[in-house]
Amino acid sequence: MKLLDTGLGNTKIKKTQNFKNPFGKPFRLASLSLWPDDRICAGSLLADCREGCLRLAGRGRMRNVIAGRQAKTELFHNDPELFLATFENELENFQKVCDRDGLLAVVRPNTISDIPWEKYDLPQKFPEMIWYDYTKIAHRLGRTPENYKLMFSYSGVERYQNQVKKALKTEVPLSVVFNGPFPKTFLGRDVIDGDRSDLVNLYAGPVILGLKAKGPAKQDTTGFVVHTNLATMAA
Repeated sequence: MKLLDTGLGNTKIKKTQNFKNPFGKPFRLASLSLWPDDRICAGSLLADCREGCLRLAGRGRMRNVIAGRQAKTELFHNDPELFLATFENELENFQKVCDRDGLLAVVRPNTISDIPWEKYDLPQKFPEMIWYDYTKIAHRLGRTPENYKLMFSYSGVERYQNQVKKALKTEVPLSVVFNGPFPKTFLGRDVIDGDRSDLVNLYAGPVILGLKAKGPAKQDTTGFVVHTNLATMAA
């Protein structure tokens, strides 16, 4: 079973690859897409974002894509040693290909999951590789290796607000899903278009990364999605 997608199969990954380059040198992106559940995306329990999750956006609605992500997740749960060995081997091959072609290797290991890969020492084993993710676990912010950078994912659910408050005390960008036009400011921060490129987002500083609601997120009523056509904005 192949774990790492190096063919730009994810729509956002493809956009990121083709948009503005923040590194000053050519790069290549790889990503890992699992099927989020209570164990590999524990923050979703507090944030109540499961129904509005991007797991069913775009190609995520295709049966073969869902089946592939579920199979990878089952392997992670049922045989973590094999999963980690396979993942590490694929990362090594990806780094070798990038080195051969004179490219910077960049990986997003949680496209729709939230596994703290730093606990498995994987980013540490590949110090020349740039790792990045969105996370709903505020405790991870500022605690990852230098080559593993995070953005925080917002939810308006009341029980999740301690996580949001912790994130707002950092300089980390916060992503917010809006159903409707982006406001100019939110939570006291300027809002930028976060749909253009994850890598531009990563280096944007203490801003709000506005993401357009897609798929089931448009009907979300949990508080995860901010409905700008209906709700009073928190400025």
